[in-house]
Amino acid sequence: MTKKEIKALRRPFIKELFLNNKFNLAMTVLAALLGAAAELVISWLIKEVADLISGECPYRFETLLIITGGAFALFGLGWILDRSFLSEFRAKAMKQYREYVFDRLMEKGIQAFSGENSSLYISALSNDVNTIETDFIGKLQSTIQVGIAFVGALGLMLWCSPLLTLIAIGFSLLPIIVSVVLGNKAAKAEKAVSDQKERYTGMLKDALTGFSVIKSFKAEKSIAALHDHSNEGVAEASKKRTKVTVLVSYSSGIAGAILQFGVFFVAAAMALSGKGITAGTAIVFVQLLNYVLGPIQAFPTFFAGMMSAFGLIDKLAQAVNKNVPDEGENIPPQLTEGISLRDLAFAYEEGKPVLSDVDMELRAGGCYALVGGSGSGKSTILNLMMASSKNYQGEILYDGKELKTVSTDSLYDLVSIIQQNVFVFNGTIRDNITMFSQFPEEEIDRAVRLSGLSKLIDEKGADYLCGENGAGLSGGERQRISVARALLRKTPVLFVDEATASLDVETSFEVLDAILKLDGYTRVIVTHDLDENILRRCTGLFALKNGEVSEQGTFEELMDQKGYFYSLFTVSQK
Repeated sequence: MTKKEIKALRRPFIKELFLNNKFNLAMTVLAALLGAAAELVISWLIKEVADLISGECPYRFETLLIITGGAFALFGLGWILDRSFLSEFRAKAMKQYREYVFDRLMEKGIQAFSGENSSLYISALSNDVNTIETDFIGKLQSTIQVGIAFVGALGLMLWCSPLLTLIAIGFSLLPIIVSVVLGNKAAKAEKAVSDQKERYTGMLKDALTGFSVIKSFKAEKSIAALHDHSNEGVAEASKKRTKVTVLVSYSSGIAGAILQFGVFFVAAAMALSGKGITAGTAIVFVQLLNYVLGPIQAFPTFFAGMMSAFGLIDKLAQAVNKNVPDEGENIPPQLTEGISLRDLAFAYEEGKPVLSDVDMELRAGGCYALVGGSGSGKSTILNLMMASSKNYQGEILYDGKELKTVSTDSLYDLVSIIQQNVFVFNGTIRDNITMFSQFPEEEIDRAVRLSGLSKLIDEKGADYLCGENGAGLSGGERQRISVARALLRKTPVLFVDEATASLDVETSFEVLDAILKLDGYTRVIVTHDLDENILRRCTGLFALKNGEVSEQGTFEELMDQKGYFYSLFTVSQK
């Protein structure tokens, strides 16, 4: 991707920092202007007081006192504006930025998101946002202030002595060169820290998600070693960044000192040789050089911070932009004929097929079960039917419409899925059922009743907080919430992907029984649990083996064949 294209992607993210925030920014700039003006007035006063002592000042002592009072009044007004608007500007900028990033993330399709590392986004909305606020937004106002003071100081210096000002500009080239050379180096160091933190966040997420597995396999030391290795990467990147920061700081300081002492000695020499430089002028040049040095010292840090922030935004913008355009045809939220899979083939990696020549006819209103050993392709079929990928061969047809030509947005109005890992918010049971949307009470009551949640709500109430990831609920209760969600959406097609894999036999039967009782829905169930009482009630079964449909038919038909399904079922009963 070219630099021009990357900048185009970055632009809307930067815009969000300032959108509807211009008044707050204007007030902070005004505060910076007042502060810079006060500082310049005080510098001028130092010159005039020094010249007053030597008898070369045209102003009276009382006049200088009044002007001094005015300078402090400017300071006070600037402080009031800063206190009122700076915090508002920073808070609103970051709030809008986070909201924009999250909204863009929510626009991604399942197909786009499923192949990505979620830790990139977690890091972008936590670590990287903090860096952007601290190194860019947080330093913006102070940098504007030193910039205004810089321009004002140069104007005052030219008024006092054009020759000495030109000499000062010559000495200023060294700090400017330091700023340009070290700015990019600091940006690269900051990006390296962000990359390492992203990896650390991903490792930490995996470790906490798989905590029970780690404990049960007594893998604490091995995981701790992985953690320490990832943590070491963050520490090393941070160490290099600190070294670059120290280099920038000291190099700028040394270059600034050369500027200040160089100009001071030249001014002293000119004053001693009678070149029209008064003692007050020499003193004020030393004072004004602080405002020349300010930007020279601040700009490298701000420039490095800004480039670092832009680097982080660019990385995020490119990731968010990797989306799958939803340009397909809208289909109605109803299934009248059925779903057809014809010669379906798929591979996650080239040369390693997961599915081969799969043919299925799933009539509308029927209930079908996909059974087979682990790795036989059952869940992959459901995922493809949910448009997780379009890189398949063959056809997936909904009422004769090829899935590749269908808008995923309209597909999700037709299909819902219940999975083994149920996502439960740390919210109320009601909010987890409705997913924070508004539904008529009679529809919520119906979903609760049909999913078997009535007993839970009677015992704990609809406002019971479920805990983080549903920690306050049993596995069966979480699954029932998942069923209720699907029922509330009223999508005519319901996919169930190993939803009862982690449940006990009794609870598993209760959940599947609730799904089988849903008349009028087209249901496709992937299950490892070969319960005869469940399978006999299915319209048809598909037994998969090595990515192919080995057998299909009703429970009775497959048992009579005494083939692959018969073997699976017989073994499961022992």
